[in-house]
Amino acid sequence: MAKSRGMDLVEISPNAAPPVCKFMDYGKFKYLQKKKAAEAKKHQHQVQLKEVKFRPKIEKHDYEFKLRKAIEFLEEGNKVKLTIRFRGREITRPALAQRIIDQVVEDTKDVGALEGRSTFEGRTMIAILVPVAKQGGKGKAPKKEAAKAEKPAATPEEKPAEKTEEAASESVAES
Repeated sequence: MAKSRGMDLVEISPNAAPPVCKFMDYGKFKYLQKKKAAEAKKHQHQVQLKEVKFRPKIEKHDYEFKLRKAIEFLEEGNKVKLTIRFRGREITRPALAQRIIDQVVEDTKDVGALEGRSTFEGRTMIAILVPVAKQGGKGKAPKKEAAKAEKPAATPEEKPAEKTEEAASESVAES
């Protein structure tokens, strides 16, 4: 009967009693399955690991620029690898690098979180940020406009200076 209609007889459920078969164009069926699989694959997002490199003695503008890039990567749903490379005697001051990592984590807390702890690999300190899913949405991070509206905080080098100025002004006010 299938051949007289120009179709194939395809066994759908071989374990059923009696086995279930269907008349269909099997070539067309396989083509449509392949097309659906390709369409589903197109809409998937693979998480990539993006890298942002810092230096222990980074200036404010450079820090803000690299922070914006890190936030952009996190909003796209990618992981961000923070790399702080030491040169020469800078290796003796790992606290500077840790302060930069802590500051980046603080500035990106809305869109990313630290995965594990920061580690040393030779003359490089590494930390990985992962995107944080938005609570009410489909699991994506907040929109870019919201992140651009906020200004990043001061660089780690500026934090102690601000504290000392505040302390100085308080001590003058008390006098």
